[in-house]
Amino acid sequence: MAPPIPEADEAALSEHTRRALIRDVLERIGDKWSVVVICQLGDTTRRFNELSRMSEPITKRMLSATLQGLERDGLVTRTVYDTKPPRVDYALTARGHSLLEVVRTLAGWAEDNASGILESRTAYDAR
Repeated sequence: MAPPIPEADEAALSEHTRRALIRDVLERIGDKWSVVVICQLGDTTRRFNELSRMSEPITKRMLSATLQGLERDGLVTRTVYDTKPPRVDYALTARGHSLLEVVRTLAGWAEDNASGILESRTAYDAR
C-alpha cells in the first residue's frame, strides 16, 4: 500500500507519487471484496451485519478492513449513531457512486462474456 499522502494540489505530486497512488487505488477497486461491497451498498445505506450476510463468504475481519479502506479512499461513509446497542451505517459517497457505475458496467461485461470465457478456459485446459 502506498504511504499516506498529505492533502496537496494534484500538480504538486511527483510523478512517482502519482503513479504509486494510482496503483494503490487500482488495487483497492480491483479487490474482489471492494467490488462486492460497492455493489451491495449500491443506492442504499446498510449496516455492517447486513453487508456481512449479503457478502458471504467474506469474514467479518475482511469486511471491516475492506470498509476501512473504502472509507479512507472517500468511497464510503461510516455513520455512527449513539444508540444502545450502537448503530453504524455505511453508504457510498458521491465518488463511490461514480465508481458504482463503472463496477456495474464491468459486472455486466463479465455476465455477457461468462460462457465464452468458460469455453476458452475449457479449451485451454484441454491442451
